[in-house]
Amino acid sequence: MRQLTWRFLLLALVFLALSRLGLALWLWPRVGPAGGLWPVMSGGLRIDLSLLAMICALPALLSPWLGHRPRAARITAWWYRLWWMLFVLLELSTPQFILEYDTRPNRLYVEYLNSPHEVSAMLWHGYKGVLLFALVGLLLLGWVGFRVLRTQLVDARLRLRWRPLLTAVMFPLLFLAGRGTLEHRPLNASMVAFSDDAMVNTLPLNSLYSVINAIRGMHNERSSATLYGPMPEAEMQQLVREASGFEGPMPDPQHPSWHVQRASKRPAEPLNLVIIVEESLGAQYIGALGGEQLSPQFDALAKDGWLLARTYATGTRSVRGLEAITTGFLPTPAEAVLKQPRSQRGFFTLAGLLGEFGYHSRFIYGGEAHFDNMKSFFLGNGFDEVIDQPKFEVKPAFVGSWGASDEDMFNELHHRLMQGGGQPQFTLAFSVSNHTPWEYPSGRIEASDPAASVQNTVRYADWAIGRFFAKAKLSPYWKNTVFLVVADHDSRVFGASLVPVRHFHIPALILGAGVPAQRDEHLVSQIDLAPTLLSLIGISSVQPMLGADLTVHYPGRAIMQYGDNYGYLKGDQLLVLQPGQPAAQFHYEVADHQLTPVAVDPVLSRLALAHALWPSWAYFNQRYGLPPKSLQPAPAPAATVLKPMEPDKCCATRQL
Repeated sequence: MRQLTWRFLLLALVFLALSRLGLALWLWPRVGPAGGLWPVMSGGLRIDLSLLAMICALPALLSPWLGHRPRAARITAWWYRLWWMLFVLLELSTPQFILEYDTRPNRLYVEYLNSPHEVSAMLWHGYKGVLLFALVGLLLLGWVGFRVLRTQLVDARLRLRWRPLLTAVMFPLLFLAGRGTLEHRPLNASMVAFSDDAMVNTLPLNSLYSVINAIRGMHNERSSATLYGPMPEAEMQQLVREASGFEGPMPDPQHPSWHVQRASKRPAEPLNLVIIVEESLGAQYIGALGGEQLSPQFDALAKDGWLLARTYATGTRSVRGLEAITTGFLPTPAEAVLKQPRSQRGFFTLAGLLGEFGYHSRFIYGGEAHFDNMKSFFLGNGFDEVIDQPKFEVKPAFVGSWGASDEDMFNELHHRLMQGGGQPQFTLAFSVSNHTPWEYPSGRIEASDPAASVQNTVRYADWAIGRFFAKAKLSPYWKNTVFLVVADHDSRVFGASLVPVRHFHIPALILGAGVPAQRDEHLVSQIDLAPTLLSLIGISSVQPMLGADLTVHYPGRAIMQYGDNYGYLKGDQLLVLQPGQPAAQFHYEVADHQLTPVAVDPVLSRLALAHALWPSWAYFNQRYGLPPKSLQPAPAPAATVLKPMEPDKCCATRQL
């Protein structure tokens, strides 16, 4: 068993390295400009060792005890032969799969198994030469594997005292190799991504790893219809379009949410956009929003900008907040699209859209950008660069468990914005300090006891925000940049209610070039922020977002996903959908956060169900992509007047 394990490891490593090298050389016109051979081969070695360690773990750990037994050796040989054939089959399939889909084998490889007749007919009629080559390669390499991994290989019997020692030595080695890193999260595909070319980012993987990873991801693809019940597609589309205010013919009937958004502001030149996402900074901590008095800097800034005082997050995780803020996508009971396999390429983002208008887009993060698959998703969907802690050009002053402190992130953001250039910029910056275990540099704030607490990290996060904007207001980029400061979610979402609405309340403040100073009490969702920002920076476009441009109208609703429960808050009425149960409705009193059961309004129930089902439909049918550049409207004449926002009768908007 020990001999078989070493032979299998060496055979697989050499084969996978040669396959990866061949693919990289074949695709060199794309690999070379993206970073060259080193990141492909070094990242590939990490991926291969991780997968092989998991395959070899059980036989290797049992080999000191059973390796001398012929039956155990035969079982081990066939175990490794099976994996060898899987490696060979997938790697031989890879070149043709790349030609067809511009990526390594993924979920499509598995989904095709559901249609064996159609697929076999397609392969036979269209790819006879490829099939013949693959069959010859499979037989030849299979013969090599069977020869190297012979069933007659039996280990010498170890003395009893050496057996536990050898097992104890192998266990940590296999564990570390399988985990692939000493960082917070185990090795994943995003860790070896290094390019803004999504196909090149798949080359460090091996195809068996890619397929296994896709199968795991498929388990996270939960459809809303299976939880909340179906609705005719035509009714769903009609309700969603009407609620979003879409009128007139669709630019493309295959993409029902594509619509023309005309910017209400037309600056003389394109404005830069900076979105600052604050980790776990719920409204409960913001003095200006009625929370604890922990945010004097934010409260002061709120007087200079457009404070959206009743903004609600779409979920309880960072990826859910980033999903809403950067893509405008509605929440689902499945994982956020940043982690879903069908959205890793061709999915709509602000960065992708702004790229059509000449913007350079970057993501700045004080931690490790592979966390929650952020790096892979952003590079695959329009962002030009991802700058996490290892890529900071300004040396961090404090690095905690989650990465560089907020002030370090802001220092890097300021440094990058100061570089300027003639090209308009979109920057997404994400903080890390306001997170357990509540670490921050000393000497910045007047801390309360205990020092390691969410109250103190909120104070520190607020201090860092104030420090950054004090510099920003004196910098040349201030006059032509629109800023959004918004939380991804609250720090701790809990409560006995089906959807604890008060813990979805988050701060959202827009300020900078030409933004009016006002406190806005309208009901707003995270999905409304991106369309509003497009209008403020003067970008008229065709795009698929269902959120509202708040410079034009207020939809008066917020959408919240709380585990498997879906909340649709319309005015003061909360409609809650639960798996396998009838809808429930509550009157929400914002003053004391009380939810009182009321009779279910069937119209509101259907509206909520349509919005719960739509994102699953759009995701599974891949109907939330970036419209082609040919559909984008021509630039309008420059103007500097912002269209006034008319407050409606239900809510107050106070000019400051």
